Amino acid sequence: MRSIGLLGRLLGILVMVVVLDLILSAIMFERANEFSLQGEDASRMSDQLVVAYRMLEQTPPHARPEIVEELHTERFRANWAQEATRAAASLELDGLRQQILKREPDLSQTGLRLHLEPLSNGGDVGGSMILSDRSVVSFSADVNEAWRFNAQRAVFVMLPALLLVIVGVLLVRAALQPLRNLVVATRKVGDDEPSPIPVAGAPEVRQLVSAFNIMQDRIHQLIRNRQLTVCAIVHDLRTPLTRLQMRLENDTGDPADREAMMDDIVEIRMLLQSLQTFSEGIDHKETLERLDIAAMAETLVDDARDRGLDARYDGPAHLEINGRPLPLRRMLSNLIENALHYAGNAVVRLRAEGDEFVVVVEDDGPGIDAASLQDVLQPFVRLDEARSRNTPGMGLGLSIVDQIVRAEGGTFDLSNRPEGGLRAVIRLPIILQQ
Repeated sequence: MRSIGLLGRLLGILVMVVVLDLILSAIMFERANEFSLQGEDASRMSDQLVVAYRMLEQTPPHARPEIVEELHTERFRANWAQEATRAAASLELDGLRQQILKREPDLSQTGLRLHLEPLSNGGDVGGSMILSDRSVVSFSADVNEAWRFNAQRAVFVMLPALLLVIVGVLLVRAALQPLRNLVVATRKVGDDEPSPIPVAGAPEVRQLVSAFNIMQDRIHQLIRNRQLTVCAIVHDLRTPLTRLQMRLENDTGDPADREAMMDDIVEIRMLLQSLQTFSEGIDHKETLERLDIAAMAETLVDDARDRGLDARYDGPAHLEINGRPLPLRRMLSNLIENALHYAGNAVVRLRAEGDEFVVVVEDDGPGIDAASLQDVLQPFVRLDEARSRNTPGMGLGLSIVDQIVRAEGGTFDLSNRPEGGLRAVIRLPIILQQ
């Protein structure tokens, strides 16, 4: 079964249904041949047919329509036609015909035919007779025992379609299970250690899963190599930076030059740390815990004010959420530091809205050109023409924020304030998913 493709399986289902339909049709024809009436039904139908035959046979053609109307009862209907052809029915009731002829031998000269009418027409017993002038009498009789046979017909008609639906659902479910596993795995590519998906399903699906497993390993190896390379560069540069810092501390030259070079070394350290943070990505393995996001934001604002910077917090004293402390702290810190670096001030607003919490960080700086608002979310982008030129950084702060927010299933929007400055708005679920 594993070597049969999706097309082969669908063809197999169709063949199975066709074979089942043929078998059920053969059973139905056999049952129709054996169909007969019991007691009152057989006697009543025989009497109705022989009465109709004798009355119409003895009546002139022009008066026969009136006789047909008189023959109509609640359970018997007849029709007469001067010229008509008798089409073969799908279910001929040969057994019932022999039963009627045995009761009324006079009907043998009429070429009596009996059949079951379609279910759409009620499934009654129908038939036709030929009079001596070759005109045709067709009739339909409602008999008590026909409903049981019609119920079997309905089951036999519905069974192939029901089988097709059941087998089709099972096949599609079996075929889609590896695809569902694939969808789940695609959401984790690059986040965790690669976990190969079991190769199962139709050959086409197995080929897709195998290709995904290979791709997943390649992506993981590329990410790992990139992280190792950046970490190695950062590690190797720290040693010469430390040596430079020590030499500057012992340098007796111009204090202003020494202080400027020390500031450059500190900035290089910050750049390397930012680069390493971005390269390592967001730690999704960190466990979720209950934390107070309001206290975290207020602490970061207080730290900035302790450094003599213009920062302000506007929000509740406490707002507990379910989240990862390190990424959320890094997200808030980057937004606040970005505002302080480029504008010299920052206002952090926090509020809860339904099942989300909203963080808004605003400043009074020059803002960003509207056409470039999305560009600043890309790594290594610095729009010095829009913000102050004399600022440190590699353009990774907002990119890291965007990376964290998207990883946690939230939204991050940047916009210019009408009164001037930049507004950053983050929306995240109060209860994050593991």
